[in-house]
Amino acid sequence: MVKTSPAVLILLGPPGAGKGTQARMLEDRFGLIQLSTGDLLRAAVATGTPAGKAAKAVMEAGQLVSDDIVLAILKERMAQPDVQAGVILDGFPRTAGQAGALDALLSATGQKVTAAISLEVDDEAMVARVSGRSTCARCGEGYHDQFKRPAVAGVCDKCGGTEFKRRADDNAETARERLIAYHAQTAPLIAHYAKAGVLEKIDAMGSIDEIGAELGHIVERVSAK
Repeated sequence: MVKTSPAVLILLGPPGAGKGTQARMLEDRFGLIQLSTGDLLRAAVATGTPAGKAAKAVMEAGQLVSDDIVLAILKERMAQPDVQAGVILDGFPRTAGQAGALDALLSATGQKVTAAISLEVDDEAMVARVSGRSTCARCGEGYHDQFKRPAVAGVCDKCGGTEFKRRADDNAETARERLIAYHAQTAPLIAHYAKAGVLEKIDAMGSIDEIGAELGHIVERVSAK
């Protein structure tokens, strides 16, 4: 039997596009592991991995962690056995330079990006989505004042928690500024993955279940290649 490489998926989309919600759904359905660079960085520092120690030294000096360190932490995590079904990268890459470095990292182990999936949205609709977001303080499940309310008001569907938090920057003005920055930053990534032949685009203005179904079809198709 030929051993296939783990799928490497990248979800691209502006704040409010539903990347986190969809990543969790893909985890549950396909056994994929969502890798958030922020979470990976904190875990590597806490456990004292070689890359984590390097990151800690940089952060204690008040400097930004370099792409090289982030890539080293990602490499450490992707070598662990629980990612054999595949991974969903969250928050990395953010620039064309990071995308090229990620390609080189994967190539060294005989892997490549399986698909970069762009969640296409309407900017003003995203402003409305972001402005109404909240999360369960206990488990982190996401909710929205209009689009995804708990079945029982004030009670998390997932864990039963009754405390919810809202980000201070989840307001219309900040959302518009973040969208402008996102488009400027992501346009080169779209071009990079289109040139590589792995770019997929889906309309992310539908319901959570509709978007999830389309994402599922893409994952099934690209994983079968």
